[in-house]
Amino acid sequence: MPVLEPPTTVDFHFDLMCPYAFQTARWIREVRDHAGVTVRWRFFSLEEINRAEGKKHPWERPWSYGWSMMRIGARLRRDDESLLDAWYQRAGTALHVEGRKPHEPAVARALLAELGLDPGLVDEAIADPTTSDEVKADHDAVVAAGGWGVPVLGFADGTHVFGPVLLEPPTGADALRLWELVCGWREFPHLYELQRPKRAEDIRLVADTFRPYLTARDWITIQKETP
Repeated sequence: MPVLEPPTTVDFHFDLMCPYAFQTARWIREVRDHAGVTVRWRFFSLEEINRAEGKKHPWERPWSYGWSMMRIGARLRRDDESLLDAWYQRAGTALHVEGRKPHEPAVARALLAELGLDPGLVDEAIADPTTSDEVKADHDAVVAAGGWGVPVLGFADGTHVFGPVLLEPPTGADALRLWELVCGWREFPHLYELQRPKRAEDIRLVADTFRPYLTARDWITIQKETP
């Protein structure tokens, strides 16, 4: 089995609504900061992948929770990828740590102002249909690769990995060790799944960690079975 070279770039597909993707994003930023890996932020829509038959697509609605937040991110990414990074981190922290509601336009505007950006970018992003096109292009690309949820890591050789799904993201040397393990997964193309069962105490930890998100969300979670 050939040993692959460590990747220098990774596509990180996320939906801002997903609490697990937010935790994994904290870890990938550690990897970026300590290993010099370039992280390219890419979108994925839980609303679309779990859409019930007959319901509107998220891009057909005037405002859709995760989709609209990603459209704001798409508008920011046009100016600078680092602005999308900052938006994801700030809006994600608002939802998943502070229990605020970045999926409400007024809160989204306030968060942009906190970043020193023009709050009017919210309305600009939603008025521009091509921001939906950009979100959909990212989403469709990872779905075509077999993706069904987030987080998904995409590598330059075409490999995609779902996860890692974690709480309490490791930092420093521990973050790099996990990165090595995840990258090693690419060497086994037919290794599809590895999962640690959740004990009662794990379920309680998940509930405690996600409490701000559960308080702030205004949607009912619908999740189709994974393939």
